Formats: sequence, C-alpha cells, structure tokens
Amino acid sequence: MHTHESQAGHEAAATFAQLWSPGFLLVLIVVGVLYTLAVGRWRSHFAGSEPVSGKQRLWFWLGLACWYAAEGSPLAFYGHHYMFSAHMLQQSFLYLIMPPFLLSGTPGWSLRSIIRGRGWDRFMRAATSPLFSLFLFNFIFSMYHIPMVMDYLMEHEMLMDGYQVIFLAAAFQLWFPVFCPLPEYNVMSELKKMGYIFLNGILLTPACALIIFASQPMYAMFADVPAQYMLLPTLDDQQLGGVIMKIIQEIVYGIALAYTFFRWYRTERKKEDEEDMANTGTYFPSQGNPNGA
Repeated sequence: MHTHESQAGHEAAATFAQLWSPGFLLVLIVVGVLYTLAVGRWRSHFAGSEPVSGKQRLWFWLGLACWYAAEGSPLAFYGHHYMFSAHMLQQSFLYLIMPPFLLSGTPGWSLRSIIRGRGWDRFMRAATSPLFSLFLFNFIFSMYHIPMVMDYLMEHEMLMDGYQVIFLAAAFQLWFPVFCPLPEYNVMSELKKMGYIFLNGILLTPACALIIFASQPMYAMFADVPAQYMLLPTLDDQQLGGVIMKIIQEIVYGIALAYTFFRWYRTERKKEDEEDMANTGTYFPSQGNPNGA
C-alpha cells in the first residue's frame, strides 16, 4: 500500500527540471571539463603522468553521457514513477555500462595522486578483491530487487539515495578488476578475468529470471500507475524490465569477454613472436639490432 504522497506523485505533471535535471547536467559537464584539463593542459602537475589518448578521453566522456542518461534524462523520472522497464534500463546504464567507460577513460597516474600511503593501499587491495567485488555487487543487486526492499526504498527518498550510492560503488568495484587502470592492482590474468565475467553473468541470472517469469506484479510502486501513463500492462512491463536487464547484461558481458580475450590473445602472440625471434637469433634486445640501426 502506498502513501497519499506517492499516489499524488503519479498524477502530478513533471516539470522540465524533473525531466532533464539541468543542475546534474551542469555538474557532469564541469567534471568532464576538469578531466580534460587534468589529462591535457594540467598533466605536468601530476607525478609520473603520461599522455592520454583521444580514445581514452572519449571513453570517459561516454561514461559521463551514460551517467546523465541514467540519472538526468526522462528515463530516471519515468523509471522511478511509472515504468519498471524504464527503471531496469536506467539501472543497466548506471551499473553495467557506465563504470567500464569511466574506468577505461581514467589514467592510472591520476588515481595515484589520490591513493597514497599504506592505509589507502590496504583499503584498495581489500575493496577491489575480485571475489569480494563479485559477490558484493550481486548481493546488493539481488537484495534491491526483493519486492519488500524496493517498495520500501521507493517510499523513502533518502534511503534510496544512500542505497544507490552503495550500489554504484559496488558496480565500480565489480568492474575494477577487469578494466583496472592501475597495474599494481591488476591481480588477475586475462583468462581469470574471462572466468570472472562469466561467473558474474551466472550470479545475476536468478534475480532477472524471478522478474521475467513472475506470474503477477511484484512491486507495489508500479502497480497503481494511472492508465494514461501505462504503455504496457503492469505484468508485461515488469517482465519486459527483466528481459531488458538480462539482454543488456549479456551484451555488455559479451563485449567485455571479447575485449579481454583479444587482449589475452595479443599478449600471447607477442610473447610467441619474441620467443621465436630469440630462438632463431634474429633479434636479441640485450645485443641491440643486428642490422646496426
């Protein structure tokens, strides 16, 4: 049962600020500009800094764009008030797509300027442990989609905001071992990363399956939506949400697996080439180029 406030929220017309969140957009633009300056004009102020490629900068900006799509666009408003399928699409952007982009676009040297000292090092190694990261994210994801939990959080904005912060931090923890910007914390081989991604896909499946194959609406928040805001019947919208999450998860994890596989393949091919050159005596790095160049 919902409060009168939430029912009234269903019927109230959305304002421009609610739909497009201009304040949040401005914050993200400022973050993007500061990032661009930090990896460009201000790079000399960071110890051990190295050039950042245009592709890496693009990844970061795409991550910010995904963040805005999830939290600042009409997707966030309709996902919170009217459509469970929009809510699941929002979560897909926020927890599955955005973190890999931002991690891929963040140079390691920029993080080292923040992470200093033994205390930070111990924290980072504990927080980014692959097993801990894997199970923490999937536990938080599964708990969130328990109907009692989601309905309660939807009714209490401050608790929802707090849970989302924890959820987002867990998402970055999940992806950090795969798209690790700091070599010193890159503890898994490429083959282990592929197993890690595959296992995560398995752990995410039960919650999605529960939603997809439910025979009745599970979430009270989306059960009393006015007819004019419903594109699909409540149960169909709920099942569509589960399908959206599962399909996007499969696509994202498939891309991550392919990315990791080709990175492993290139590394192994390079090792083989170097071994072949050494065995044939074509080139010995310690002796210099045999052609004298």
